[in-house]
Amino acid sequence: MSAPSPTVSDADVNTTNTGTGGYATVDTPNGPFTVVADDSERVLASGWTDDPAYLSALIHRSLRPESLQRSETLGKLTDAVSAYYAGEVEAPSRVEVVQLSGGTFLNKAWDALRLVEPGRPVTYTEFAERAGEPAAVRAAATACARNAAALFVPCHRVKRSDGSLGGFRYGLETKKWLLDFEAPAGD
Repeated sequence: MSAPSPTVSDADVNTTNTGTGGYATVDTPNGPFTVVADDSERVLASGWTDDPAYLSALIHRSLRPESLQRSETLGKLTDAVSAYYAGEVEAPSRVEVVQLSGGTFLNKAWDALRLVEPGRPVTYTEFAERAGEPAAVRAAATACARNAAALFVPCHRVKRSDGSLGGFRYGLETKKWLLDFEAPAGD
């Protein structure tokens, strides 16, 4: 697996509204998937919805575009979604994502999530360890819950220690589908 693009940290981002952002929606087996991006072709938010306003509300206020323009495609961003559903499950990890949290743990956690390989889900405990804070299991769960860039930052690859799915903003049916789709053949 090639190294994913890291989540840009709070210190590395100009924290002023970005003017106009773009969004595009891709049809998937799990329903419409919308990507919201800045003018530098970085994912700001994404998920299984056709409502860009819903996704825009998930973006940190300092990154949230003042307005959004619909596009048929967002080039490499929507191409990565299509490639994922065509079986190239690592494609979203090659796209740059920008998220801010106001703290350092969530950015470390989102970077750690991008390193969780398809077909190899981790527990919240393992996820906290990978983020460098083994005792921060609840904070790891919070990182999943606050992740605005679903699929690109694959929070669906985190399960409870008992093997159950836990939560997922876009529903457990979608989470299960994604995990099954990414599972190695024969599992």
